Amino acid sequence: MSDDFILDTDDLGRRMDGAMANLRTEFASLRTGRASASMLEPIQVEAYGQMTPINQVGTVNVPEPRMVTVNVWDKGLVNKVEKAIRESGLGINPQMNGTIIMLPIPELNEERRRELTKVAGDYAERARVAVRNVRRDGMDQIKRAKDQMSEDDQKLWETEVQEMTDKYIKMVDESLETKQAEIMQV
Repeated sequence: MSDDFILDTDDLGRRMDGAMANLRTEFASLRTGRASASMLEPIQVEAYGQMTPINQVGTVNVPEPRMVTVNVWDKGLVNKVEKAIRESGLGINPQMNGTIIMLPIPELNEERRRELTKVAGDYAERARVAVRNVRRDGMDQIKRAKDQMSEDDQKLWETEVQEMTDKYIKMVDESLETKQAEIMQV
């Protein structure tokens, strides 16, 4: 047996980092009662014959803690942008002022806060699943290379992959706790 198997832990780490980055993006799109430009990121507008992110058809600003504005560059797209925001499911009622669309952020009621914490929990669970899938890929690589290493080396690699997984799962759980506290804060 030759001990020339090397598991690419950097690749596994990058993939787990990707799951965390995706989780942060999803958390940023959740409304917490405070205005945030990132809450509009998932919204797509039908512009020039294709779906376009809202930040590519106008400037998104947060002039006040409870107000987001979208300054649409093309007058012809103002109604489409307004319609996309209305249909986005954010629960915000846009107000038009020429090419500027104002989005007053209402206070969240208790029921809506609880719904948002459940949504945050779902996002976190998806991130945990993604991390576990990366773990499974790493473990599969180790099993496939079983002939190339000793049992001790195999256990060592498996332990390393498991420790990495545990670290990222803990990060997901901590992010979820922080986000849920932020949502429930009145």
